[in-house]
Amino acid sequence: MFGAGGARKCRCQALKVPGWIWRDTTQEERDAALLEQAGCGTTGPTSGLVGYVDGEPAGWVAVEPRENYPRIWARQKSWMRKDPDLEGVWSVTCFVVRQRFRRQGLMYELAAATVEYGRQVGARVLEGYPTEPPPGKTVIWDEASVGLLQVFLDAGYEVETSPTLRRRVVRHRLGQP
Repeated sequence: MFGAGGARKCRCQALKVPGWIWRDTTQEERDAALLEQAGCGTTGPTSGLVGYVDGEPAGWVAVEPRENYPRIWARQKSWMRKDPDLEGVWSVTCFVVRQRFRRQGLMYELAAATVEYGRQVGARVLEGYPTEPPPGKTVIWDEASVGLLQVFLDAGYEVETSPTLRRRVVRHRLGQP
């Protein structure tokens, strides 16, 4: 999925481990960790969802408990540390859509799938960190890997805060606060 998706160097691991571990690991070690976390070939928990088109894996969205991303809390930017004591928060940190499946709405479907999955696993709040391009500007694919604001809004998320000109923090409340 990742090798053919334009995400050959997936950065999900960068949010999951201390910087020195990230720096001292190879891409192969990061790939192996991602496969293990995704629970590929098992019935265990997963770190994300795969979207299929005609039986072929076409896209991925990372969604798992926010505490699995300790570097979100280590970031210098305070907006990445919003409500640290809020329980039941799951982070939606990245999307990958294979190149030949782009511009077909798959990112929208993946975002909607996070809501259903969040309900299934008992998440209380889903949180994303999308970008919003300036009016009239396009977004390069690498920039869109965190998701686009409109994608999250269409899935029922609401803007919680706008910490920078382009970055938003969005939430979808699934249970009681």
